[in-house]
Amino acid sequence: MKIKSKFWLVVAATLVLSGCSTSVERLDAQQQIDLSGAWNDTDSQLVAREMVDDALSRAWITKFVKTQGKDPAVIVGRIKNLSHEHINTNAFIANIERELINSGEVQFVASSGARQEIRDERADQDLNATEATRKEMGQEYGADYMMQGQINTIIDVDGTTQVRFYQVNLELISIKDNRKVWVGEKKIKKLVKNSKLRE
Repeated sequence: MKIKSKFWLVVAATLVLSGCSTSVERLDAQQQIDLSGAWNDTDSQLVAREMVDDALSRAWITKFVKTQGKDPAVIVGRIKNLSHEHINTNAFIANIERELINSGEVQFVASSGARQEIRDERADQDLNATEATRKEMGQEYGADYMMQGQINTIIDVDGTTQVRFYQVNLELISIKDNRKVWVGEKKIKKLVKNSKLRE
């Protein structure tokens, strides 16, 4: 009797453990996968690429190069998440920065947080580095334009069907005089069908 009980106890434990096992599969980072219909890495990369391409194809950049004789320096400011869901805006900003830098059409200035860290290093060098290797204060390259914007969503649910609408608005603003030289908009609409959806 005791042997039978132990046997069934082992079988039950095996079934419970196998039901709780985790499976991991490595995927190509470029592969597009939508599990929930929420904003994801694919949306972030595609929107950043399309909006930067649009910004750099407009007249403001040609006019700037013609009048100033140099490529404009750009910085990415705050992008607000006004959507109903958590969106990692830092990852989105990083995608925008990469597209701007890799375009070769603009110079790019580090973010305020990065600049402060570099300033701290410069101050440390001022006290501790040799004259030959010390980097002087007051030599920073000022940005000509700042890109900023917001992400909004509208969700429409009917039973197990949901439409998720994302609208990203970005602006490029002259730091010298606050003129808006470019306004961009990108819309994404997703139809999600899921038996677990709730309003």
